[in-house]
Amino acid sequence: MATIAVIVRRNRAGRVEWCFPRGHSEEGRDLEQTAVRLVSEDTGIVGLMLASLGTIDYSFPTTETRVHKVVHHYLLEATGGEFTAEDDPDADAIDVVWLSLLDARTHLTFANERRIAQEVRERLAGAA
Repeated sequence: MATIAVIVRRNRAGRVEWCFPRGHSEEGRDLEQTAVRLVSEDTGIVGLMLASLGTIDYSFPTTETRVHKVVHHYLLEATGGEFTAEDDPDADAIDVVWLSLLDARTHLTFANERRIAQEVRERLAGAA
């Protein structure tokens, strides 16, 4: 059964979220390089890029302004590393867990990420 790496973290408001590894691109790095780096930093996993899963474009209000984000999702295969939240550069991770793609539907906090997990499940089922 296929599994997916998920971070259990506290957001700025102190609420627990279950989400995919995430972060910002560094200057001079392309999006795929950034995805591989972020997964490694957040989970300890060394990953091999397999495919783009698409982009999520959304915005949300803060107390001062409205923030617009564009998030790029990629499918990576774990090829090594040590699965841990210990090296999380933001120090907001409580844990990292492997979830089945079915369990991701109920555990992931954000609907957009649940849709991405469902897409991965469908792609992998079609490839089998």
